[in-house]
Amino acid sequence: MKPTFASHLDALGHWRVATDARLAALAKFVKEHDLLDDGMSEWFDAMRYRLSGEKLMVAFVAEFSRGKSELINAIFFSDKGRRMMPASAGRTTMCPVELGYDAEDPIGLSLLPIETRLEPTSLVEYRRTPVAWSHIALDLTNPDGMAQALGEVMRTRQVSQDQARALGFWDDERTDDNPPLSADGQVEVPVWRHARINLPHPLLKRGLVVLDTPGLNAIGTEPELTLGLLPQAHATVFILGADTGVTRSDLSIWRDHLCGPALARYVALNKIDTLADPLSTPEQVQATIVRQCESVAQTLDIPAEHVFPISARQALAARLGHDVAGLQASRLEDFELALSEGLLPKRRETLAQGAVDGARGLQQQLTRRFGELRRHHAEQMLELRGLRGKSGGKVQLMLQRVQAEANEFEQCTARLAAMRSVHARMLKESLYDLSAERLRQEVDVLQQVLGGSWLPLGAKKAFIELCARLRGLIEQAQQRSDEIHAMLVASFGKLNAEFGFGLQAEQAVDVRRYREDLDLIERNYVQYLGLSQAFRLAQPGFQEQFRRMLISRLRVVFETVSNDIELWNKTASAQVDSQLRERRRNFKRRYESLDRIQTASNELDIRLQEVQAQDERVLQLQTRLGVLIDELVAQATSDPITSDELVSVFEESTAAMPLDGGTGADIDLPLEDTARHLMTFQALPTGRASESA
Repeated sequence: MKPTFASHLDALGHWRVATDARLAALAKFVKEHDLLDDGMSEWFDAMRYRLSGEKLMVAFVAEFSRGKSELINAIFFSDKGRRMMPASAGRTTMCPVELGYDAEDPIGLSLLPIETRLEPTSLVEYRRTPVAWSHIALDLTNPDGMAQALGEVMRTRQVSQDQARALGFWDDERTDDNPPLSADGQVEVPVWRHARINLPHPLLKRGLVVLDTPGLNAIGTEPELTLGLLPQAHATVFILGADTGVTRSDLSIWRDHLCGPALARYVALNKIDTLADPLSTPEQVQATIVRQCESVAQTLDIPAEHVFPISARQALAARLGHDVAGLQASRLEDFELALSEGLLPKRRETLAQGAVDGARGLQQQLTRRFGELRRHHAEQMLELRGLRGKSGGKVQLMLQRVQAEANEFEQCTARLAAMRSVHARMLKESLYDLSAERLRQEVDVLQQVLGGSWLPLGAKKAFIELCARLRGLIEQAQQRSDEIHAMLVASFGKLNAEFGFGLQAEQAVDVRRYREDLDLIERNYVQYLGLSQAFRLAQPGFQEQFRRMLISRLRVVFETVSNDIELWNKTASAQVDSQLRERRRNFKRRYESLDRIQTASNELDIRLQEVQAQDERVLQLQTRLGVLIDELVAQATSDPITSDELVSVFEESTAAMPLDGGTGADIDLPLEDTARHLMTFQALPTGRASESA
């Protein structure tokens, strides 16, 4: 049986835990031996948070009755022994639903009332306001009760046309998208605006977030869903009906919200079981499926290999009934494999590259520091051996020379202060164009275009120009970082020559890669600025939501660039502080040792032994650092293991490399439980693997 998306994600989760454990061991080592400065500490915190805390969002998008919720059940919740997400004929999920896990929040279902749309408060702000949500506890030992509680996302109520218009469910300009009127002129609207399910399912604990969206009408009327959550998803699965192909409403969803980069978009042609015909041969049915896939690919203008014929209902029934043949007939495993291979390796490679680059940089910095220490030790031992047989007057002269060298060295403080002043000024200039205020000024230019006319047809051009200006700001930040690097290289060279430092400026941080993030934001948002969205964009409420979500997305990019630049500069400053502190300690140790030698004749040999022991300890630290770095790199660059290897490797990991109680251990299952859970996914049980977690 083929590995599932769940098993691939579980293997990635194990890789993240094992890599975090290696990182924790390295952090513990450098902290225990007083090798950790502020720059290193921030890098360790940021990297460990990325390994343990970053979420992976997969959005499922479809018009009503395409089998979206059933597909989510088949992929993620077959281990519960029954359907968890509501899945029946007609409209089921009526509001956007997020499935994830946060250990700090209570287990249960949180629901935001639809009336909050009438308030100016954004969905992001409501997330920080728990009292605004209704909460329903979920009993993990009662799957039936959980399924009943989750049915709350289906609730609707009847309102007048005026109320529906105020809530965004009625548009006098686009009547085709309006819901049908009841006999008494009422409009059916959902009771809830947004739902969040906090569930300690093993896959959700691994950092997966599943976004279930409720059809065209709800997608189009919730700006923060279309402008915020969907563009942030790492992968989007668009579900169509195999019996209907691409309908008009399907095409509207695709063109208005999903026609982005092909690698991040997958199309599931669901309900292929409905194409079975007792009057047709299996070959004829297969030919029909192939024609439907080709037609869908042509209509949506995507590669045919991104269209996957499946039967979610057949797959769920097969997994619940241990039916291997039925699961194979559903073709779900082929889709899960493609989703896994297209999404998970890239996430692992990104995390691995960050861990390896940071660890190698740390190794280079500490290796230079160890080299400086060993050089000082060699000088001290040479100096001490030269005192053998010398008189007390000779020792006194040596004391005076050390004191003179220390006084001369302290003259570097004025040079360092001047360098720090220039460095701070250059860094401030570099960060100004990345500030929230500077970003808001640029977005305000776009807002002026949006608010300049009733039908802002120039919005698309203004947005493209905005993105071009923002890319220019990142390029300017890169140029200024290069200038800082050049200044540090020149200053460090003079300090090394005149005062015996061993400073070395690392290569300037590369922030040009974040222009790709801006390119992605541009592709995801530009579709909302075309003619088809002009009427909606002319509405003040939508404009304000668009502005807020755009600033939120752009701020993430610019804050990341700013943080990278600050961390690089802080590391350079920390290197100066570290060597300055170490040189002062060295002068103090030399003076104290000579002073002891002057007062006691037997102190010379003792002091030589002390310096020799210190040098041997530095060599041991350097060797141990190399081992820890090599172990981290080997783990980070290894492929996630599969179920056949998982149990034995977990046992070896727990025996040879216990966790230290850091962030990685806090977010994960016990290792043996994770291995058992992965095996249960392979065996397709009806038990309660997630409950044992």
